[in-house]
Parts: sequence; C-alpha cells; structure tokens
Amino acid sequence: MMRVGVLASGGGSNFQALVEALNAERSAAQVVVLVCNVPGAKAIERAKAAGVAVEVIEHGRFGKDRAAFDAALVEALKQHRVELVCLAGFMRLVGQTLLSAFPQRVLNIHPALLPAFPGMHAQQQAVSYGVKVSGVTVHLVDEGTDTGPVVAQTAVPVLDDDDEQALASRILVEEHRIYPEVVKLFAAGKVKVEGRTVRISR
Repeated sequence: MMRVGVLASGGGSNFQALVEALNAERSAAQVVVLVCNVPGAKAIERAKAAGVAVEVIEHGRFGKDRAAFDAALVEALKQHRVELVCLAGFMRLVGQTLLSAFPQRVLNIHPALLPAFPGMHAQQQAVSYGVKVSGVTVHLVDEGTDTGPVVAQTAVPVLDDDDEQALASRILVEEHRIYPEVVKLFAAGKVKVEGRTVRISR
C-alpha cells in the first residue's frame, strides 16, 4: 500500500475526496496524514472526522526561511512514512528541500488546463479571457509555479453566463474525480516520467 500525505491550507474538499476514494475501499493507496499550515483550517476538522493523523506546521514561525519550513514538512511526512505527497489547496510554494525528499512524488491539482492560466484565480482568468474550455490539471511539482510535467487533464466547458464561482463549482466536481484516479495510478506503478512527458500504462 502506498502511503499518501496531503498538504492543505483551507477547506480541504480535495483532501476529503482523496480520503473517501482511497481509504474507504481496498485501494493500493491510503491517506495517512494531513499536514496543514493554518491552525483552525476546515481541512483539519475533516481529517479528525476521518480518523486521519494531523500535523499543524505554521509557516509564519519560520519567517522568510522557506528551506526550514520545507524541512519541517519533510520531517512530519517522513514520520508518517509517506511515499507520495499531494498538494490540495496548499497555499505555499514548496522548494527543493521537499522536492528532493520526494523525487517525482509530489503532485498538485490546478483548476485550469495548464499551461494556460497558472497561479491564483485560474477560474477568473479563464472567464475574463473568454475561453470556451477550461478544466483541471494534475501535475508533478517543480520549483516553478504550476510548471511541472502534466500527469492528467480533464476539460470543463466555459458557459456564456459563467462567473468565477459557477465555473469553479463545475471544475471542482472534476477535481474530486481525477485526483484520486491519478493517485491510484501512481500506487499501481503505472506512471512513468520521461523528462516533461508522463506516460501512463493502462
């Protein structure tokens, strides 16, 4: 069984989706810990209700020392023998300290079809730009902002009367579906990374 650690900062709906998809069935992966940088975040409440271990590591106490914050994250994840790290609404950039500890084993989910609309407020970017299709990307994390190799994508139409919230709500449904699927593929050993290309054997 692949042990999964989730990093989250907010509501934790993708954390919840991962737990429900992986922990409720005989899956090859299981969420074993939530690491949160915001005390009182709803994700913590969700983890406790699901019986998942919680580690709270406030980024503020590290000042501008990102490497020290990353090292604390790594220590917490290693204590729980995590093999795959999933960022799920984690509102901090992770650096080389964490990426080196989990090479090609740090995933992120982004509410757009990368490389279009990276960074914050991707749904509003899509609406403002007037695109007809947006969607969801699960990608490996590198030191850039939403620039790592794409593992999986799914499209979501942008409707003429969409605002940011309406589009975000439809995209979120697909996020909850695709993220657990990708984790299961990693756990089954079906993901191979070749440079920027990620190949999935079915």
